[in-house]
Amino acid sequence: MRWLDEAVADGTAATAGHASREAVFNAVHEDRAGPVERRLLELTAVEPASVRLNALQLVYSLVTVGRETWDAAVQASYARLTDEDEAVRRLAAELLTQAGRPHLALAAPDELTDPAVRTVLAMGVPPEAAERLRHDSLPAVRFLAHLSLLRKAPPEDWARLDAALLADVEEAARHVPCIGERWSDTLCVIDREADTYALVRHLLGEKRPVALQRIGVLLARSACQDWRAAPVELLPHLVPHVGLPEGAEAIRTAMISNAAAQEHAALLAGIGLEPRARARRGRRGTPEVYDARSAAECLAAQPVGVARLNRAPELFGPLLDAGPLTFRQAAQLYNLTFRWPNIMQARCAPLWFRHAGEPALPRLLDLMTRQLACKVVGEAFMSGLAELGRHALPAVPALDQLIARRRRIPENEPSRDAETETDERLLAAAREARHRILTDAQIS
Repeated sequence: MRWLDEAVADGTAATAGHASREAVFNAVHEDRAGPVERRLLELTAVEPASVRLNALQLVYSLVTVGRETWDAAVQASYARLTDEDEAVRRLAAELLTQAGRPHLALAAPDELTDPAVRTVLAMGVPPEAAERLRHDSLPAVRFLAHLSLLRKAPPEDWARLDAALLADVEEAARHVPCIGERWSDTLCVIDREADTYALVRHLLGEKRPVALQRIGVLLARSACQDWRAAPVELLPHLVPHVGLPEGAEAIRTAMISNAAAQEHAALLAGIGLEPRARARRGRRGTPEVYDARSAAECLAAQPVGVARLNRAPELFGPLLDAGPLTFRQAAQLYNLTFRWPNIMQARCAPLWFRHAGEPALPRLLDLMTRQLACKVVGEAFMSGLAELGRHALPAVPALDQLIARRRRIPENEPSRDAETETDERLLAAAREARHRILTDAQIS
C-alpha cells in the first residue's frame, strides 16, 4: 500500500481537503477491518517519529468523527504511551482519552513516568472515576482529579476540594494546559460566581508567587467571559498585573464590558492600554429617499410573496405617511413581517403595527420577544421594540429578563471574546430599548 505510506510520510494525508486524506477516510469507513485501516495502524509504530505522529493524527481524526468503537486504534495508541518521542506520547494519550476508555486512562498512570502523558490521561477521567486519582503522586493528576470531583460535589465538600486544588495548582500548572480557564469553567458550571472572584483576588495577591498570579490572570479573563459582573469586580485586581505575559490580554477582555470601562476609566487611563479593536458589524449603506409615488412604483415591481426587501422601512414609511396601504402592498408587508424568519421581520414589525394598529400588537410582541437573545436578529428586534415606544410595554419583562442575566448569553462565535462582545451588544440594546419604551410611556 505504497500510496498510503507515502501520504502519511509526507504529511499530505493529514492535510485537510487533500485527496489522499479523503481516500483514507472513505476506505476506513467502508471497511472497518480492511487493508487501509490495518496499514494505518501499523504506521503508528514505524520509524521515523514523524510518520508515527502523522499516522496517529489521522487515527485521532477518524476517532473524533463518530466511530462508535475502534479497539484496534485504542490498542495502537496505548502502545505508543511509552514512545521515545514526546509529541507521539502526548498525541497517543489524547487519542486514548478521546476514544473514551477511562479504565485504561486510570490504569496507565500507575505504569508511566512521563508527567505530560499522565496529565493528558487524567484529563479524560470522568468524575465518577476520579476518586482513585486524588492521591496520585503527581500534583497535576491530583489537581485534575479534584477539579473533576468538584463538578459533582455537594456544597458541603467545596471547601475541602478548594483547599486541595490550591495546594496543587502551582505545581500542576507546569503540565496542565489552560489551567486557569479549566478552573474558572468548573466554578461557572456549579454557579459559584462570588467564589470565583474571591479566588482571583487570592491568586492575584501582591505577595503571591508569579506562577500563581499568572494563573489568577487567566482565571480572571475566563471569568470575564462567563459572568457579566466579573469585569467590574476584577479589573482593579488585574491592572497591577498588566506587565505579566497574559495581563494585557486579560485587561482587554475585561474592557469589552461597557460598565467596567466606564466605572474604571481613570484606572485604565493610568496604564495607557488601548482596547482591542472590535469586529465590524455589517452596516447598511446610505438609505435611498422615496416619496409615496416612487415607493409604490418600486413595490409594484416586487412579487406579493417577497421574502427580502432591505429598503422596506424607506419604502413603506412614505406610503403609511400618505395613507392606508393598498391590499397588494399590505400583503407584501405581511409576508415580510410574518412569513420568513430573518432580520426583515424586525425591520417590518413596527411598520405592520402602523398599518394594522392595536389588534396586531399581541402577535407582533410575541414574534419580537422570542428572538431577543439571538446574535443575528436580537439587536434589530430590540430596536423595533424601541420604535413601538409605549405600545411595547408588555415586552419590558422580557427585556428585564435579558438584562438581569448574570451569565453571558452563550453564542457560537469564533472566540470567547467575540461571544463576550455579542453579549455586551445585546445587553446595551436591551437597556436602550427599555429606556425608550418607558420614556415614551412616561414611566421613570
